[in-house]
Amino acid sequence: VGNWTGIIQVSAGNYYTVGLCSNGTVFATGYNFYGQCNVKPWRSIIQVSAGYTHTAGVCSNGTVVAVGFNGYGQCDVGNWTAITQVAATGWYTVGLSSNGTVFAVGSNLAGQCNVKTWMNITQVAAGNDHTVGVMTDGRVRAAGSNKDGQCNVGSWDLK
Repeated sequence: VGNWTGIIQVSAGNYYTVGLCSNGTVFATGYNFYGQCNVKPWRSIIQVSAGYTHTAGVCSNGTVVAVGFNGYGQCDVGNWTAITQVAATGWYTVGLSSNGTVFAVGSNLAGQCNVKTWMNITQVAAGNDHTVGVMTDGRVRAAGSNKDGQCNVGSWDLK
């Protein structure tokens, strides 16, 4: 990445790195076995997220693009609109809509994609098997595996 310039955001995936340029183009370097680095044709991107074996990006028109391994449907984001942020992780992808609702596709083995009822969300993050969202009132929501207490965020108030 030493020769990258004009970068405004980076994301680190499993053995690869993605960089978003100020002109909306995207660079990727590293392990590309599943095609997760095939982002060169992307244009007008405003945010990127590198997952385990796939990469997702938000276009300036609110649509989402994704490349790489799609064995669990984690790249099936083509019908998403009005998206402001994505979070790609192991086997699923989360998208935050401009109206504060959340979408998720891919593996839901631990319930990490059970976010359809979430509203008033301002930011999302995706872990290996759990999803977290910050609400407009500063509270935090979580869905998915809680085997290590990673979803014990109900008492958090980030105001």
